[in-house]
Amino acid sequence: MSAREAAIAALHTRLQTMLAARNPAPAILRGETIPQRLPAGGLVVVRDGETVEETAILSPLAWAIEHRAEVEVTVAGATPAARATLLDALLVDVASAITADRTLGDAVEWAQPGAPDFEDVEFEGAAAARAARVPVTLFFTVAGSPLA
Repeated sequence: MSAREAAIAALHTRLQTMLAARNPAPAILRGETIPQRLPAGGLVVVRDGETVEETAILSPLAWAIEHRAEVEVTVAGATPAARATLLDALLVDVASAITADRTLGDAVEWAQPGAPDFEDVEFEGAAAARAARVPVTLFFTVAGSPLA
C-alpha cells in the first residue's frame, strides 16, 4: 500500500472511530456519492483529493509530500437553524478528531484541517440540506518515489 493510500485510509478510519460516539452517529464513507436520503446524524464522505506538492530530499532520496484530501459533511434538518447547528457541531467534531492525533496513528507526519467551504444542497423530493467541504492537508515523507 502506498503512503498516500495509507494516509487517506487512516483519515477515514480516524473519523469512523471518533465520530461513532455521536448520537445519532453520522454515516462515514469514502469516495461515495451522496445518497438521496441523509442519515439523521449526517453524512461524512472522505474524498481522496490530490497531491499539491512534492519536494525532493536528497541523500538518500526521499520525497516530502503535501496531499490535500477533502472531508465533505452534509446534514439535513427541518429548519435552516437546525441544519446550521448540526453542521457546526459535526464540523467541530471532525476537527477535534483530526487534531487529537495529528499523525493519524503514525500514518502521516502531520494532518491539518482547513477552513470549511459551505453550500446549501437540495435533493428532488427531499428536505433541504447544508453541506461543508473541509480540506485536510496530509504531510508525509516517502523513500524513492512519490508513488511509494
